[in-house]
Amino acid sequence: MRVATDIGGTFTDLVYVDGQGNFGYEKSNTTPPFFEQGVIDVIQKSAINQTQLEMFIHGTTVIINALTERKGAKTGLITTKGFRDVLEIARGNRPDLFNVKYQKPQPFVERYLRREVTERLNYKGQVLEEINVTELEEIVDYFKKEQVEAIAVSFLHSYVNNEHEKTAVQKIRELWPEIQVTASSEITQEWREYERTNTAVLNAYVQPTATTYIDRLEQKLQETVNIEQSYVMQSNGGTTKFDNAKRSPINMVESGPVAGILGAAVLGEILDEKNIIAFDIGGTTAKCSLIENGEVKVSTDYYIEKDNRHAGYPIKTPVVDIVEIGNGGGSIAWIDSAGSLKVGPQSAGACPGPVAYGQGGTEPTTTDANLLTGRLTPENFDFNVNLDNVKNVIEKKIGNRFNMSAEEAALGIIRIANSNMLNALKLISIRKGHNPQDFTMIAFGGGGSMHGPALALELGVKKVIIPIASPVFSAWGMLMTDLRHDYIQTYIKRMYELDLVEMNKVWAEIESNAIQQFETESMSKDKVFFQRFADMRYLGQEHTVKVPVDGGQWNQATIDEAIADFNHLHEKNFSFKLPEAETEIVNIHVTAFGKVHKPKLKTINRHSSLQDALLEQRDVYYEQDGWVKTNIYDRELLPIGEKIKGPVIVEEKAAATVIYKSQSLYIDAYGNIVIEKEEK
Repeated sequence: MRVATDIGGTFTDLVYVDGQGNFGYEKSNTTPPFFEQGVIDVIQKSAINQTQLEMFIHGTTVIINALTERKGAKTGLITTKGFRDVLEIARGNRPDLFNVKYQKPQPFVERYLRREVTERLNYKGQVLEEINVTELEEIVDYFKKEQVEAIAVSFLHSYVNNEHEKTAVQKIRELWPEIQVTASSEITQEWREYERTNTAVLNAYVQPTATTYIDRLEQKLQETVNIEQSYVMQSNGGTTKFDNAKRSPINMVESGPVAGILGAAVLGEILDEKNIIAFDIGGTTAKCSLIENGEVKVSTDYYIEKDNRHAGYPIKTPVVDIVEIGNGGGSIAWIDSAGSLKVGPQSAGACPGPVAYGQGGTEPTTTDANLLTGRLTPENFDFNVNLDNVKNVIEKKIGNRFNMSAEEAALGIIRIANSNMLNALKLISIRKGHNPQDFTMIAFGGGGSMHGPALALELGVKKVIIPIASPVFSAWGMLMTDLRHDYIQTYIKRMYELDLVEMNKVWAEIESNAIQQFETESMSKDKVFFQRFADMRYLGQEHTVKVPVDGGQWNQATIDEAIADFNHLHEKNFSFKLPEAETEIVNIHVTAFGKVHKPKLKTINRHSSLQDALLEQRDVYYEQDGWVKTNIYDRELLPIGEKIKGPVIVEEKAAATVIYKSQSLYIDAYGNIVIEKEEK
C-alpha cells in the first residue's frame, strides 16, 4: 500500500492506494506548530493497514510558512570582500514605478550579520585571489557570540568554480561542527549574484526548521507505522528522499501545491485533455497553473511575496509556474478603512476555523457564506453547526454595514472571493496570451468544486472536471510523481561558436552526476531518463527562452534545430522573432527522472439510478435567481454517463460541487464529474 499526505494551512490530507489500484482518502485538522501530529492523526483516522506501507510521500507548507511568517533561524552570511550589501542593493527595477515611498524588501540577514572574506574569481572561474581561510576563524567566533543558528556562504562567480565555497564550508564545519551551513553552489549553479545569494540565505534560514520538522516526522512515523520508502514532494513536481530535503529545504517551498498541478497533468493525459487550467482551492489559499500540450511549466524565476507593489524575494530553484493568492474556505471577510468589502488574505485556519465550526471563530469566512446560501449543508461538518450563530455574525459584521440581509451579505462574500480568484486565473491565461476557451479546467481542493464552475462561466471555459478524491487531489498527485532532480548550469556561449567537444563533455558530466545521485536513492540506472533544455536568447538581450533539446551528442544539426526552435518559441512568447540576429546559450538545464511504478486509475462499475443518488431538495441562493429549490445528489451514487442539467449540487465527503443553470454534468468512467456549458 502507498500513502501520500499533504499538510495545508487548514487541513492535512491523506490518499492511499492498495495493490489492486483501489484509492481511498481522509482529512483531519492541521496541528500547528507540531505539524507532524496532523500526519499521524490522519493516518490513524484513515484506518489503513499500518504494517503494509510500501511507500510514503509527504508534501508540506512548513517551508513557505517559515518564510512568510519570518519564523526561520537567525542566519549569518559570508560573501566575497566588497559584496556584503548585495542583498540590500538587490535590483533597481521596481514594480510600483510611481510610488515615491517605495521601499526595497528588507533582507532576511541584517547587515551586522553579513561578513566578508578575502577571495576573488573572475567570470571564467579563474582564481584572481586565493581565499584567506584565517579570516573565517574571526567570523565564526563573531557568529557564535551573536548566537547565529545557520550560515550561508555565497562567493562571486562560484557557479563556475565552487572550490572557494567548498573550502570555506569545510573550515566552518571544522570550527563549528554543530552549525548548519549552506553554500550557494550546492543549491544553484545559475548566475545572477543577488538571486543566487538570496536563495542560499533563504535555504539557510529555513534549514534548522526543516531539519527539526523532518526529524520529528520520521520519529513519529517510526513509532506509528512500518514504511519501506519515504519521500518528500519538491517544488519542481518531483520527489526526493528525506535526507536530501533536509540539505536543500528551499526546494520544498511549494511542496504541497505543485503536486496537485502535476496530478492535473497526469489526469489530463488519461482523459486526453492536453490543455488544462489546474485550479486548487484549499482552506487558506487558491492556486492555479496553466498546462499547455501536457507540459507542466517549471521556472527558476520564482519569488515569494511579490505583487504589483512589492518586489518580493527571488528563489533561484526550479518551481512549477504557479500563481497563489490568499483566498480559500477559511478566508476572513472584512471591511477596510474605505468601507469596501474584502475577503482574505487573512484566514481563520484550522484553529479556531470558520464560525460554523463552533470552535471559537468570530469572523465570517467564505465557508460560512457558502453554508448560509445553501451550497453546504450543516450535516456534512465534523462539528455541530449553529446556523443562527453563523447568520448573526455575517449580518452583524458585514450585512448591517451595507443595509442588506445576512444572505445577501453572504452572497457578496462569495462574489468578492470569486473575483479575487478570477484575477489569479486571468494572470495565467488571458494576460499571457492564452484563450481560456481552448482549455479545460480541472478544479480540486476542498473549495475547487464549489467555486470552479462559477469561475469557468466568467472566464469562458467550456468544460470543468472535478476529479476523483478532489478534496485531497494534491495528495493524489503525489502518488503519480517520479523522483526528480533538476541540474541547471550557467554556460554562456554564442551558438555558432560552440565547442562541440566541450559541450558534449559538460552535458555528459551533468547526466553522470545525476545517475550517481539516483544510485544513492536506490534508483537503478535503467529507470533514469532525461529531459534536456537550453536557455537561449538573442545577443544583447537580458532574459532567455527555454528550448527543448533532443538527447544524444551535440552536432551542427543540433545547433541549427535549437536556433530554429528558439526563434519559433520567442515569437510565440513575445510576438516577434529576429531570425537574422545572433543567438547565444546561457544555461544548460537537464531534468533527470527516476521512474517509480504508479498505480493505474481504474474504471468504475455503478448500477444505481438518479433517484438512488438524490439526497434531498434544498433552497440554494444564486446570484441572479435568488432562492432556488435545488436537487442535492450523492456523488458516490450518481449513475455513469447520465446527463444532469443544472442548477444542482453534488455532495461528497469534505466537498460540494455547485452547478449552475447554464451547465450540465455527468460522471465519466473513472468517477470524475465532468461539467459542460450548455449551448444556447
